[in-house]
Formats: sequence, C-alpha cells, structure tokens
Amino acid sequence: MNRPRSFTVIAAHAILVLLLAASAVAAPSLSGTVTNGTTGKPSAGDEVILIKLAAGMEEAGHTKTDAQGKFTFALDDVGMHLIRAVHQGVTYHQPAPPGSSSVNVTVYDVGTKVDGIKAVADLMYVQASQGKLGITRIFAVDNTSKPARTQMNDANFEFYVPEGAEVDEAQAQTAGGQGVNIQPTPQAQKGRYAFVFPLRPGQTQFQVTYHLSYSGKATLDPKLIYPLQHFVAVLPRSINFTPQQAGVYVDKQPPDQPDGVAEVASNPQPGQKLAFDISGNGMLQNQDQEASNGQSGSGQSGSGQSAANGRDNRPGGGLGTPIEAPDPLDKYRGWLIGGFGIVLITGAIYTVNRSKGTAPVVASAGGLLDGLKEELFQLEMEHTQGQISDDEYAKTKAALDQTLTRAIKRKTSS
Repeated sequence: MNRPRSFTVIAAHAILVLLLAASAVAAPSLSGTVTNGTTGKPSAGDEVILIKLAAGMEEAGHTKTDAQGKFTFALDDVGMHLIRAVHQGVTYHQPAPPGSSSVNVTVYDVGTKVDGIKAVADLMYVQASQGKLGITRIFAVDNTSKPARTQMNDANFEFYVPEGAEVDEAQAQTAGGQGVNIQPTPQAQKGRYAFVFPLRPGQTQFQVTYHLSYSGKATLDPKLIYPLQHFVAVLPRSINFTPQQAGVYVDKQPPDQPDGVAEVASNPQPGQKLAFDISGNGMLQNQDQEASNGQSGSGQSGSGQSAANGRDNRPGGGLGTPIEAPDPLDKYRGWLIGGFGIVLITGAIYTVNRSKGTAPVVASAGGLLDGLKEELFQLEMEHTQGQISDDEYAKTKAALDQTLTRAIKRKTSS
C-alpha cells in the first residue's frame, strides 16, 4: 500500500534537516572578538581577513565585525591560520594555532602624531672588506601612549645615511612579531630617509643595511634626529675607532662578539657631535667562529670539528654561549646575540662579502618557515596595495610557495 504523499515529503524534509544539522556540527569554525585597545570597547565594522598558512599564505575569507566586535569564519581545515584585522587603515595580526576555535584581536585608534612615542636606541654595526664598507643600523622606538594609540604618517621614523651610500635592505618588526621587509622613502633632504610603517603600542624595531665604497678610512656621522638613551657603534677591533670629540664614547665588550668592541654614547641628543673616524678592515665574528678558528690553528681538523658540532663557519653563522654584558649593553643583549640583531649582522656581512661569493647563512627549518611566511605576507600586502604587477606577484608567490612546501616537508621529517 502506498504511503500518503504528505508523509513522504515530511520524511524527506526531516532527513534533509538532520543532514544539514549534522554537517553544521561537523564543520569547524573560528570565531573571535576585535577589541579597541584605545577605548576598551568592541570594535565594530572592522574588516577581518582569514589567512590560511599551509604551503603559502592564502586568503580564505573576509568579513566585518558586528556591533559587538564579533566575527566568525567557517573553516575547511583545522590547520594553522592567521587573523588579520584592519582598523583605521592599520593591520593587526593574531595567529590561530591548529585546532583553535576562537581568537581575539586588539586594535588601536590611529593618529598622525601621538604623544608618548620616543626613540630609545640606535645600534650601528660597522664592517669593512675589499673596498666596501657595510653598515647595519637597528633603531628601537617605544610607544607608551596613554590611552594606547597607533601613530601613522608619511614619515613615521626618519634617519640619515652617509653620502654615496646605497641602501640594500630594510625591515621593521613589532613586539613579538617577525621582521617584515619595507622600503625606506627618500626625503627632500639628501641622505635622509623615512620608514612609512605604523608605530603600534609597545616597541617597534627598524633596521636598515647599506654599503658604500671604502678606501681604508672614512668618517661616519650618525646625525641623530631624535634624542636617545644610547647610541652604540659595534665594530671589529681590527678597525680603528677615533671619536672627533673626546669624552663622548665609552668602550664596552659586546655579547657574542669576542673580536669586537662596542662604543657607547649615553643620552645623546640631536645636533651633538657623534661623528667618528675609522680606518682598517675587519669583519665581525661570534664565539663559535673564534673557537673554530682556534681549533684549526692548534692543529685540529677545523672543518671536521666544526661540522661535528653543528657550527657554521661562514661569516655570521652560529651562536655561542652568551657572555656577561657590561651595563648599559645588558638591555640590548637580545639584539646583540640573537634574533633580530644577529640576522642583521649576517645581512651586513653578506653585503660586504658579496663580491667574494660568500653565501648567506642558511636558517634552520623552523626559522626558514617563519621567514617565508612573513615574506609571503609582505608579498600579499604589496600586491594588495598595487606596488607590484599581477605577473610579478604570481611568479614570486609560486617560487615562495614551492620553497615553503619543501621547508615544511623538511621540518616534518626532522
């Protein structure tokens, strides 16, 4: 006997509802809240972007926060993701580890001029070889504004380079983040550049690497634009350092630079005479390199012993055990012995040695992954802002994706 048509329709509808409900329950999602750290209130109407971090950086979703600052994304996988929130033209990021179901982002109101922002340090690494002078400078800027706000303008942080210098690369890094490649903008005054990069609450570090021709002696002038807590020049002891004004600098021993010297000027001011003369050549080394060189000189198999210990004998390779740093270098220990700082020293060494065919230091799989993801992130930003063509974007992204895939495989197998 045939069942009534109405019963069949109702049954089919019920099954469909159950299937949809089961699918909704099974589908993973990622939700969160964007909070305005300036006002302490939910940030409504902000753009939120879901970025999938796998073999590259792929935008997987866009939405806007509701009146309560909330957002939700449906996920097609439970891998690593990154949440990007855009507030008043400035981006803020928060990682979402695999398996995360919620993530919160704090953003800040933006001003072109914000009180509570000051430069605190300028570290200059100086090296010379084969007619080239390589310089890397690290600047630290603190944003202690209350209430907390982000400063953003067309000349957010400025600096000078010597006449005839060619800028090789530059990066910016916010507290707890990875270095992002940026391009310094030349200003009207010759030799003056600016970083167009937001100064978010906390500390922002900038670095710039440049080189110029070197006859064996030169005069370097930091030409400070902002008052600082410290200006530090780090150079090999084989390079002679002579300040043009006595009593400005104090000699210190930099951590993990046994062959180097740090010349420290405390509380320097704009217009103060900080210029110094240098002569001679030399490259910075670290403790591992010195130990390896000592072993080689004592008749041991330098290359074999170095390989056994996992050391990297190329310029800038490896990190030794930190040594005690005299005050005031204690506060800059992290910059001088690892992380951002050591990467920059390596960059300067590579710049100076480029003519000799010296290869740059190869990072570990983990470090390479972080660097590649940041490079992909920077590429996405440049493409979104129209700074590179679609063709250049596609070619560069394909190459980075391939390298990132290989790095992931190496890390998985290690």
